[in-house]
Amino acid sequence: MTKRASKTTTVRRPLLAVDGDSFAHRAYHALPKTIRGRGGRPAGAILGFANMLLRLYRDEQPRAVVVGWDTLEEPTYRHQTFAAYQSGREFDDELIEQLDMVPEFVAACGFANAKAAGYEADDFIASAATAEERRGGTALVASGDRDSFQLASDRTTILYPVRGVGLARIGPVEVRERYGVEPAQVPDFIALRGDPSDKLPGAPGVGATGAATLLRKYGSLEKMLAAGRYPDHADELRLYRSIATMDRKAPLPRLGAQKPTWTKAAALARAWELNQLATRLEELAKSEP
Repeated sequence: MTKRASKTTTVRRPLLAVDGDSFAHRAYHALPKTIRGRGGRPAGAILGFANMLLRLYRDEQPRAVVVGWDTLEEPTYRHQTFAAYQSGREFDDELIEQLDMVPEFVAACGFANAKAAGYEADDFIASAATAEERRGGTALVASGDRDSFQLASDRTTILYPVRGVGLARIGPVEVRERYGVEPAQVPDFIALRGDPSDKLPGAPGVGATGAATLLRKYGSLEKMLAAGRYPDHADELRLYRSIATMDRKAPLPRLGAQKPTWTKAAALARAWELNQLATRLEELAKSEP
């Protein structure tokens, strides 16, 4: 009797890439400003972000976590090539103070931060997801920015916050359902439709439906321009597309397998006098195998 060789199936854990600014901003505006830490300093954004990060780790069990951050004090190529980009945005001093602290919490958890002058948070998550796909893995991208839909693929899923739902899972099918275009067409779609939050005006008289219709007909912004559409706005539309395109070559820290350091994170939370968070982290440390 011949014995059949047994196969062991290894489930690959995903890489989790988080848009840190997106979720820190959401936490700041969602939680009461009365939440305070050591010395009465503001802590709502820190606490809200920490709770989100721990929930994501618990639910998704990633092999590693990287959190991307904007560098607010340094302009990116987007600001340099389009002066109106994100103009008029102002952040409360209490939010900026906490944005400077949250990466310290991420590092205390044993996770990686990605931040560098000239890049935005979404560039790092794009770079991380792309690198993970190339190595044969899968990625989860947590972001409240719909620009991230351009990253959706058979290996990368977007975790997008939806009020009353939690985090919706966005893949290529959901991008097609929402926008009527393929993920790779999202930068072209944004260039045509415009993006009020980034101060991109888009093509004159073209909204979301018109942008999707044009891209279904021509396939890309470049082919549409080659066909003679919007000749007086070609340079501007190409610029808007470049602004909406995430930089998949943004520099990244090493993203090998990580083991959370909950005890270290608990000590930091205790030092910040965020005692409920510290207790939660201490419980996590005890439950880790």
